Amino acid sequence: MLRGARLFSTAVAAVLLVFSSTWLLTRPHPRFAAGDPTLTPGDAGRGRLVFAAGGCASCHASPGQPDRFRLGGDLALASPYGTFRVPNISPDPQAGIGSWSVADLANALISGVSPSGQHYYPAFPYASYTGMTLDDISDLYAFLHTLSPVPEHPQPHDISPLFRIRRFVGFWKLLFFHEGRSEGTENGDSVHDRGAYLVETLGHCAECHSSRNIFGAVKPKTRFAGGVSSENVGFNPNITPTGIGSWSEQDLAEMLRSGRTPDHGYVGWSMADVVENTAELPEADRMAIARYLKSLPPRPTPYP
Repeated sequence: MLRGARLFSTAVAAVLLVFSSTWLLTRPHPRFAAGDPTLTPGDAGRGRLVFAAGGCASCHASPGQPDRFRLGGDLALASPYGTFRVPNISPDPQAGIGSWSVADLANALISGVSPSGQHYYPAFPYASYTGMTLDDISDLYAFLHTLSPVPEHPQPHDISPLFRIRRFVGFWKLLFFHEGRSEGTENGDSVHDRGAYLVETLGHCAECHSSRNIFGAVKPKTRFAGGVSSENVGFNPNITPTGIGSWSEQDLAEMLRSGRTPDHGYVGWSMADVVENTAELPEADRMAIARYLKSLPPRPTPYP
């Protein structure tokens, strides 16, 4: 009897140890304190360019209306795990982010953690945004607060019950999230290195132009090599030299400005919306994106 009681106590202690360790490992880790006095609003003019490079309007603009700066969210993002609804990031204090500090925005973008201390789902591409500079975040914050508040609340996510437990995102982060690290490779060429930041971090191009594993994370061997769209309604093309090797840097920069391709066609579908963003960037930034893309290693297209 005594031996059985000891075994039971040991088992309970082991379960509690595993549970407490898991709870600690998967807890959200915001990098900045909520009222960090070193983080202050930046320059709204520069922030508008960060907004364009980050493609914020493509997801956060209210659907069904033409104003790209009406950031009420509610766009439906289909996924294998259910439908996510994009949040309101207008400066409305209740429905949007009007009550956020710069530190709150930095924690969202760099740590994937909300002001209430919850993990964000990686449908929000913080796995790329995590490499953003604090200056860019401060400038973006300043620009967002020049826009009109939108009082509408987006609909809630409609996802499988298992995935509603946000603490599980902590496991995903342990496996696939590298806070503060950019996937960009620099080589000392200022144009190339600026392109690395625009492509890998702000533009988060790999989020669409790659294939994903069963956990929804980008497969490293298919990075930029193309993949089925997140909505499973098309295939995003290979943008390594395997797919666009015949394009010149000028061809790429022109496509990012006008949507026109070297074969006298035009990009369509979601890329047309991307071009609305990149067309607002300085020509130097479009050339930087082009140079970086031309430097990527060729990779075979992972056709499904």
